[in-house]
Amino acid sequence: MYELITQLSRWVVPGLIAIVLVTAWVRRVNVFEVFVAGAEQGFSTAIRTIPYLVAMLVAIHIFRASGAMQLMAQALAPWLAWIGLPPELLPHAIMRPLSGGAALGIATDIIARYGPDSFLGLLVSTMQGTSDTTFYVLTLYFGSVGIVRYRYSIYTGLAADLITLLASIAVVRMAFHAGL
Repeated sequence: MYELITQLSRWVVPGLIAIVLVTAWVRRVNVFEVFVAGAEQGFSTAIRTIPYLVAMLVAIHIFRASGAMQLMAQALAPWLAWIGLPPELLPHAIMRPLSGGAALGIATDIIARYGPDSFLGLLVSTMQGTSDTTFYVLTLYFGSVGIVRYRYSIYTGLAADLITLLASIAVVRMAFHAGL
């Protein structure tokens, strides 16, 4: 079965490209011109979102460099211990909605320090894989289409992040019998 899936996965992408080219040829669509037009739209979207990304990255850097993240981690530590979240994971839980790259750096550090099969390694891997970068998504995607009023989206995204955090703790404890 594994060999079949491996062979199939090798031909999926070339097959899809061939289907697109054949379909375009049958419909008499100039693929190159359509591709260039799409690339132009993508470039203008990228240019339009750069100010939003720069503002978000500067805010994240100020948040980390000012020590506000550490203060927040210390303030939340007693409550998060109550739900079973080790204090070592709090920076990751705080940073994940803000920046995927920064959260990945924290996760990499935790895995290198405690090991991938430890409770912390399993939990941070689960959190990294199941949560999303709420503020990054709002900044980039909403900014690219010009949405400026997104207050309920922030609440919904942060609620989803909290639920993901709680579910990650529960799943890692149940699935791996870790941290009990």
